[in-house]
Amino acid sequence: MALKLSAKTRYAVRLMVNLALNYRQGPVQLNEISAKEGISEKYLGQIVITLRSAGLVRSVRGAKGGYLLVNDPSEVSLKDIVEIMEGGMDIIDKFENEESGSSEMCITSHVWDKVGRAINEVLENIKLNELAHRVQEESRPMYFI
Repeated sequence: MALKLSAKTRYAVRLMVNLALNYRQGPVQLNEISAKEGISEKYLGQIVITLRSAGLVRSVRGAKGGYLLVNDPSEVSLKDIVEIMEGGMDIIDKFENEESGSSEMCITSHVWDKVGRAINEVLENIKLNELAHRVQEESRPMYFI
């Protein structure tokens, strides 16, 4: 078994970066993000429902409606998104660890806890505005003389 994030989580991050790129410029429609990112609009619709329920995005109705970030992109971390989409970031099941009672689990549980804390710290320190800035930098044309 590999330690990896679901496609739904990765797509949620891409959706949120698109909203960050348009922060304070008005709502973004899912069909725009779908076309830009090559992700099914229907799938993005499922993702945005989860993000809206969690309070990270809000919807605007009407012809020029769409979705907006609730908070400034500098206040939203990857950890916020990952925890919502994955249901937490524990790399081992705490209940399984407590129930097993094996000496191996007791010896290694602190290692897995340390790895989990490191992952959480990295994700907490990466904000949406940084990712949006990186996207803007990479999309600028480069000129060579």
